[in-house]
Amino acid sequence: RLTGQQQEINSLIQRKSAVDEENARLKNEFCNLNRKFKDKSQELKDTEECAQKKEEQNRLVIKNLEEENKGLNICCANLLSDLEKLRKQEAQWKKEKSGNDTRIKNLETDLAETREQIKSLHRICSHLSSQVDVKQEELFQK
Repeated sequence: RLTGQQQEINSLIQRKSAVDEENARLKNEFCNLNRKFKDKSQELKDTEECAQKKEEQNRLVIKNLEEENKGLNICCANLLSDLEKLRKQEAQWKKEKSGNDTRIKNLETDLAETREQIKSLHRICSHLSSQVDVKQEELFQK
């Protein structure tokens, strides 16, 4: 009976040793998994912080771009307004230029007519001067 108990004790000791080894292996595996979990948790935390920073930067960039866009829209509206004023001014100047061109043509025509009249009057004046000379000669002769 003692040998049976001794065998049972030996068997239990072997089982305990096997269980202890398994426990040590599982404990080691648990430690490794726990370390990996902590590493991954830290990595996730770092990634989330980085993502938050990027998101904040993106928000700032978007805000700045929106502000810049507002400024550019105002600038465009002002430029379009200026362009419209300049187009109206150009139309007015073209109208004035057309009137001035017509006036210049009329003045040139009047000038040409006046020159012809002056030439004609010079001829008449010359002719009359000749006649005066002739009459003076006649008077002198008499």
